[in-house]
Amino acid sequence: MALSKEQIAQRIAKEVKDGYYVNLGIGIPTLVANFVNHDINVEFQSENGILGMGPFPFEGEADPDLINAGKQTITALPGASFFDSAMSFGMIRGQHVDLTILGAMEVSQNGDIANWKIPGKMVKGMGGAMDLVASAENIIVAMMHTNREGESKLLKECSLPLTGVKCVKKIVTNLAVLEIIDGKFHLLERAPGVSVEEIQKATEGDLVVIGDIMEMKF
Repeated sequence: MALSKEQIAQRIAKEVKDGYYVNLGIGIPTLVANFVNHDINVEFQSENGILGMGPFPFEGEADPDLINAGKQTITALPGASFFDSAMSFGMIRGQHVDLTILGAMEVSQNGDIANWKIPGKMVKGMGGAMDLVASAENIIVAMMHTNREGESKLLKECSLPLTGVKCVKKIVTNLAVLEIIDGKFHLLERAPGVSVEEIQKATEGDLVVIGDIMEMKF
């Protein structure tokens, strides 16, 4: 059974380690803060100028002035700090963020990512994604494995305008966890009830399958 967006975020939360500074992109990545183990100390950064984001607020407890880069209301943990965009992007460009979690429209087997523009549609611009993928050492992509037509979004080469080149290390989709090694997708885990054959069929790029592939654990 394919994972929900919340389950994708829950699986990615297992990749967050104690002491990490983590940037959460717009979309599925914003959900990750809801699932991080309470036993570890993590600082979530949003490019609009906050360090120390907490989970989403409960209904009736939201502060409309406290938002993330996707304009969603958030909470701030004790000790959180607020700053301008220049300071925020100084943190990002200075490589002070340990892990970046982004959404994507397409990822290639080479580690290229396309996540900002669909030709013919109005967009405001690439935003901070360009800085994030250019500066981050560790990037995890949260995405759906296929589009609404059932076509693969894990490709040999991206067809959409690129955000970054050879930068993605790991991908968590609604079907699988994959790692990019030597220009190929390597299957690490599969969603509960999803077969290796289903993942192979949904992956246009070269997929390496070694041994028995375990189901994801949450």
